[in-house]
Amino acid sequence: MAGTIPLSLTQQFDEFGEPLSGGLLYIFQAGTVATPQQPYQDYGLTVLQPNPILLDAAGRVPQFFLADGFIKYRLVDKNGVTQSARDGVLVIGPSSGGGGGGGVDPTTLIQTGMLAIFYGTGAVTGYVRSNGRTIGNATSGATERANADTQALFIFLYNADPNLAVSGGRGASALADFNASKQLTLPDYRGRVPGGLDDMGSSAAGRLTVGNFGTSPIVLGAAGGQEAKAIVTPNLPPYTPAGIITNTYNADPGTGPLRRWITHNSVGPLGYGGVATGANMSNVDLLVFSAFAGTPQGGVSTPLITTQPTLLSTIYLKL
Repeated sequence: MAGTIPLSLTQQFDEFGEPLSGGLLYIFQAGTVATPQQPYQDYGLTVLQPNPILLDAAGRVPQFFLADGFIKYRLVDKNGVTQSARDGVLVIGPSSGGGGGGGVDPTTLIQTGMLAIFYGTGAVTGYVRSNGRTIGNATSGATERANADTQALFIFLYNADPNLAVSGGRGASALADFNASKQLTLPDYRGRVPGGLDDMGSSAAGRLTVGNFGTSPIVLGAAGGQEAKAIVTPNLPPYTPAGIITNTYNADPGTGPLRRWITHNSVGPLGYGGVATGANMSNVDLLVFSAFAGTPQGGVSTPLITTQPTLLSTIYLKL
């Protein structure tokens, strides 16, 4: 969306009451020293207006439009002497309503970069979907929205999150990259639930940790968690298998195939399966063969579902 500030189409005067002929109006990004903010000649924000804007011979400011949000301006005379300067000036969109009362474009009440949840899937005027695609100016070839009205959001996201990718790499500034037709990647909320940073300007609460979340929980735009988790042995509680041991042996040390005897004397074993007779009968060991019959336990290694109950909508970002 677009709007303007009250200086548009007004006549300006110097301290002596003379028209401010040849004066210049500079438009800057709010909160900066002198970072330019692009003005336009049309409401669609497609025809560039020079910055600074030149006042005519009668001191009138030409009509101009700006992307929604806040700006800073400085008005100087033809000699560069400042006549007026303000920061944090609200760009006001078209009014609405009637019956003797004025109105304000409701989109100006929502700041650039704010999230909105909409029960739909398509494009919404004044917003873009937070889907990991790109935004940029009209010639950028951006995949979510390529239009001049993305400037304010482009600059906001560019400065708020240095990890968001910019096509061709980051240059001198957000505005310079926007004007260079670069594309900025949007935050990607596809299949994700919004969550609060673990610190949010305070000390970390410890409700999210690197070990469980998978990445730092105090970095804007960090994404963690997963839909399902495979269970491994350390995830199981202490467990003792249950079963039965069965002993088998052959009581007859004869010549059959299941001989189980070892004969030995004071020196050592005399052999396996030998027949114990006579004096060495007291030196016979019986070999016992044991079999463990355990009870089948566990399942089939199906991953544990970790998804919380969720109702899906589309998440948008305010331009």
